[in-house]
Amino acid sequence: MNTTRKPFGSKPRLSALTLALSLAGASAVAHADELSNPKAAPGNAVTAGATKGSFKLPGADTSVTIGGYVKLDALFSDKSAGVDSVGDQQLSASLIPVGPAAGTHKKDQVTLHARQTRLSLATSTPTNYGEMTTYIEGDFFGDLPNGNESVTNSNGFRIRHAYGTLGNFSAGQYWTNFFNQDAYAETLDFGGPVGEIFVRQAQVRWTQKLAGGEWSVSAENPESVLAVPGSATTFRSDSDHTPDFTGRLKFAAGNGIYSVGLLARNIHVDSGAAPAATSGKWGGAAAVTGIVPMAGKDDLRMNFNAGNVIGRYQVAGFFPDGYLDSAGHIQLAQQISGYVAYRHF
Repeated sequence: MNTTRKPFGSKPRLSALTLALSLAGASAVAHADELSNPKAAPGNAVTAGATKGSFKLPGADTSVTIGGYVKLDALFSDKSAGVDSVGDQQLSASLIPVGPAAGTHKKDQVTLHARQTRLSLATSTPTNYGEMTTYIEGDFFGDLPNGNESVTNSNGFRIRHAYGTLGNFSAGQYWTNFFNQDAYAETLDFGGPVGEIFVRQAQVRWTQKLAGGEWSVSAENPESVLAVPGSATTFRSDSDHTPDFTGRLKFAAGNGIYSVGLLARNIHVDSGAAPAATSGKWGGAAAVTGIVPMAGKDDLRMNFNAGNVIGRYQVAGFFPDGYLDSAGHIQLAQQISGYVAYRHF
């Protein structure tokens, strides 16, 4: 796990709004416990929760954990990506200026921001079917219509993760199941290495433990991003008919932890405007990751991806998902990517 990405698992107004859903229905159970246990804490007391760093509100059986951090980023870009561009606030490969006129009149840009600052809220409630958990996390990389660097540097709060789990089942927004997020390389820059798979999206997932690891499958939100050969401008088809399907096996071997992920997608377009086309095609991809312990607490992290529908799953949507040929048919292109990172303490 790295320091800028939280694994799948305080403002008073935020807590009240979120806890209303998590704690409803739990008070009756807590009240019954108080009546049967004369040594129970007073009904109006905040008590320690069942997990480290958590607490329970009066009359509730739900453990609540509030988290987050504040971070300042200072960046220098020898060629600016443009006014208010996120390309000057983190590494985004698709926004790097290229060509003979790259960076003209926009050189040596200095940018300071606190947009990575993060807030999170987690709950855990015992049920007859096992522990029920929820997790909500956000940062300030959301866009605002009038946000700029002129006066207030206003930035929008956005959802990173919002999901719940009960036993082996989970649903909500989280890292794609295609990739093992524990293998992410730790980088100071929020953008991460260019070779990584990087998607957070809504999904339903089933995870099953097995000796030395686990397997998981998911159905995730689809979105086809297409391009026309000869043009650098992509467009979204908004005509997706089936979810993206993933399967992943995570296991220990020797002293390392490895994973193999599979991805199946139906890339589809139905457009009456230019480019006019109605076409669809299935494709697949694989992702292999490894975390290998080295000397002391050091480790080596690696990732290799290959397939013809990596597309928007590549960090910052570096690849299109497919291409429209002159006849309006979707063509899929082979894509490969990866990284190797050494983490030293």
